[in-house]
Amino acid sequence: MTRPDDPAIPASAQERPASAPERPAEIRPRTTARRTPGGASRRGPADPVKTLLHHHRDLCERAVDPLEIAAGLEAHGLTDRTAARYRHRDVFALAEELYARVPPRTRAPAAGPTTGSVPVPGPDADARAAWTLLALLPGAACLATAGVLRVTEGVLGDGTRALVTVVGAVLACLALRACLARGPLRAPEGAGRAGMYGCWLLSYAVYGEELLAQVMTGGPDGPWDGTPAPLLGLAAAVAPAAWCAHLFTVHAQRRLAGSRALEEFGAGVRPLLLASVTLFLGALLPLLLLADLGLGGSGTPVAAACLGVLFFVARLLAAHGLPEPGTAALAAACAVEAGAPALVLAARLPGLEPLAQPVNALVSTGGTGAVSALACGGAAVGLLLHAAFALSRASAHTRS
Repeated sequence: MTRPDDPAIPASAQERPASAPERPAEIRPRTTARRTPGGASRRGPADPVKTLLHHHRDLCERAVDPLEIAAGLEAHGLTDRTAARYRHRDVFALAEELYARVPPRTRAPAAGPTTGSVPVPGPDADARAAWTLLALLPGAACLATAGVLRVTEGVLGDGTRALVTVVGAVLACLALRACLARGPLRAPEGAGRAGMYGCWLLSYAVYGEELLAQVMTGGPDGPWDGTPAPLLGLAAAVAPAAWCAHLFTVHAQRRLAGSRALEEFGAGVRPLLLASVTLFLGALLPLLLLADLGLGGSGTPVAAACLGVLFFVARLLAAHGLPEPGTAALAAACAVEAGAPALVLAARLPGLEPLAQPVNALVSTGGTGAVSALACGGAAVGLLLHAAFALSRASAHTRS
């Protein structure tokens, strides 16, 4: 017999009755898993930003600042309202977190001076002087050609004068091409067929009115005289166009650097675009008037001004990586200008006389230049409305 207080006997054996069965081994202890109020388990990613980073990892790794990520997200359709689903107030805040999560070794350092985490374009006087000089060359070539033709009038024969004109046109084209290859008017993705349509519109600006006049009077009767004043004025306006495009790009990038929402940026860029177009038009009109007066003209260059605005907006879109809308607008203007004499010629066939009535009404109201003014003016207005939407997006202002 042992005593109850014997230390060899465990306390649990002293307190437990001899008849009590032990707990079965197959019964598992109760888990403490937490359940949602509805009784269903929680589904979906706990970190939605991580999922977004997985889908856009290439964009985030190539970006040199959060601004490029914000522009890329916007190009993929993300808006400030969509960013709220990722627990951020706007796309810029979401882009900053994505930028912070990417390992630093996968990024290249951003060049140039910065303000905070967004690069701001710094002044480069040498580069500006270079593309400004190139922008002056097309107008200089046209002005020199016009001066030679005016001085040698009555001295050189028709063949020699034609040769001088061809040489001057070739020099102006080469200078224009060099100007469009550098500076703020450079199109990084090319301009597509815009060059072909631009040549047509310039040719119509020089010879179109005389051709239409001869067609409406029963012609064409033979060679028609050209009016080179619009060509001279438009060539001289390349330099103001380059500076207006430069000012728009710089101010738009500064506004983008200080914006915290896409709507805020878009509302600030649209007045900048309108101011740039107005500034260019204010520089274009005096140049056209001076060219018209210097070459003996007497008309108001409304059609040439509309053509200049159309060229400027189309090139501004192409310089920001959007050449297709400008090409479509130039093609539409070409179609209207080519359709006017075609309708007059088609109306000579029996039974098709009504085809010429729209052209006759337009010419009787505003002269032969009304066709070009309507074609280029309508295309310019439509393209400007599109540019107000397209250039108000952050993705149109990212720099490589």
